[in-house]
Amino acid sequence: MTQKIVLITGASSGIGEATARLLASEGHHVVLGARRKERLEILVGDIRANGGSAEFSALDVTDADDVQSFVLAAHRKHGRVDVLINNAGVMPLSRLDALKLKEWDRMIDVNVRGVLYGIAAVLPLMQGQRSGQIINIASIGAYAVSPTAAVYCATKFAVAAISEGLRQEVGGDIRVTVVSPGVTESELAESISDEGGRAEMKEFRKVAIGADAIARTISFAMAQPADVDVSEIIVRPTASIH
Repeated sequence: MTQKIVLITGASSGIGEATARLLASEGHHVVLGARRKERLEILVGDIRANGGSAEFSALDVTDADDVQSFVLAAHRKHGRVDVLINNAGVMPLSRLDALKLKEWDRMIDVNVRGVLYGIAAVLPLMQGQRSGQIINIASIGAYAVSPTAAVYCATKFAVAAISEGLRQEVGGDIRVTVVSPGVTESELAESISDEGGRAEMKEFRKVAIGADAIARTISFAMAQPADVDVSEIIVRPTASIH
C-alpha cells in the first residue's frame, strides 16, 4: 500500500476521529484539524502510540484563510495532499417557526461554506499534481427532508450538489466521493437546543451505528484504483427505516 497524506476536518470526535484512527492504522499519514485542539493532541498521541503517523492543527472551517493555511502547511511539509475529507458539520435541529436564525447561519457556515473552503484550498494543489481525492461527508438528510431538519437537510443537499458539480468538472485526475451516513453515534445531537428536535433525535438514535462503520466506508472509497471513483455511498443502520 502507498501511504497517502490525508487531511481530515472535524477530526476531534465521531466520524472524524474514527476515520483518523482507521486510516492511520492502515499506514496513511493523517493531518487532523478541528477547533478542540486539546482533543486532537490526545488523539494524535494515541495514534502515534499505536505506531501510526499523525499531526494536528487547530482549525475553524468557517474561516477561509484558516482552511487555506491548514492545507498549505500540510502541502509544504509533505510535498503533496492526496485526500481531503470534509467531515466537519453541525446539526442544531429545530422547526422553522422556532426562528433560530443564528443556528441556521452556523449550519450554512460550517456545513456548506466549510466544504467549499476545503475544496478551494486543495483543488489547485490537486490539479497541479494531477491526482487527489475529495471526500465530502453528507447525510441521508441529503436525500429526504423531515420536520425540524429543513435547514440541516438543505445544507446536505448542497453538499451533494457541490460534490456532483465538482466531479463533473475535474473528472480524469481527481476523484470526488460523497459519503452519506444514516444515524451514527456522534456528538452532533448535542448541538440541538430545541427541545422538540432533541426529543426526536433521541428516538431516532436508538438504532445508531458506530462511527467506525463510516470510517470503513471512507477507507473503501480511498482504496479503489485511481481510475475508479466511488462517487456516492449511503451507509445506514440495517434497522433504520430512514
